[in-house]
Amino acid sequence: MPRVRTELSSGPSVVEYLHTGSGEGVVLVHGTGATPEGNFGHLIDVLRPRHTVVAPFLSGAGTTTDSGAPLSVDDLARQVLAAADDAGLTKFHLVGHSLGACVAAAAAARSGDRVRSLVLHAGWATSDTRLAAQFALWRQLLAADTELLARLVLLTAFRATAPHFQDAAAFEREVAAFAAMFRPEGTARQLLLDEEVDIARLLPRVTAPALVIAGTDDTVVPPYHQERMAELVPGARLTYVAAGHAFPFESPEWFAGLVTEFIASRRPERTPGPRQPDPALPS
Repeated sequence: MPRVRTELSSGPSVVEYLHTGSGEGVVLVHGTGATPEGNFGHLIDVLRPRHTVVAPFLSGAGTTTDSGAPLSVDDLARQVLAAADDAGLTKFHLVGHSLGACVAAAAAARSGDRVRSLVLHAGWATSDTRLAAQFALWRQLLAADTELLARLVLLTAFRATAPHFQDAAAFEREVAAFAAMFRPEGTARQLLLDEEVDIARLLPRVTAPALVIAGTDDTVVPPYHQERMAELVPGARLTYVAAGHAFPFESPEWFAGLVTEFIASRRPERTPGPRQPDPALPS
């Protein structure tokens, strides 16, 4: 995979990124402990026949390197934009999940009209007491036993009706897959950032047409966080889905459909207006 050198607030970084497909650019930003393929595998397959897909490995994932200093949303946004620049994308659509939604929003706030549209799933503007306590617990479990963290994530991030729970064997396969995806040192650095996110001041600077997706069954980052994001991003559209935090993992076709529909329907010019909540979609 290609790599690009960029400068962060703490020093140089070399960012690995996925680059596939051709056509109008779409940049994907993965969540905590994930990878582009793990987070967006089906979406990448759907997009690449008509779009150039760029998906950076944020610090803590893949072979991306940096100084090892504590992470910041601004620095991860720099990595996202460096990958887009290196891939030759002057304008692009931007999609983020969980921590990736926070980073994507910050990147959009920095980019003005370079971002054609913005899709934010399961993100948040500010880490409150509950989020900070949750991610601190995840970090402690990661240090003790990666498999234990994988079990907790599956039990809290997925809906009870997800196919991952259809039988014991399926559940154990998913536990093994998630445990293998987590990288103790890198994921721990991302979790520390999760505890301290505060991008509320940046969200009003977003000028791209934005879709904020909230899972009604999300107990990891509950819907009130996405509601606040939608209130702060001018003219954002808020859509509720009957899903948990792991929506892109447990319902990849549905997630991809929402993303591609919004990308296809984006308008060349945007007139900011009030937030427009959508009714919950059927499960």
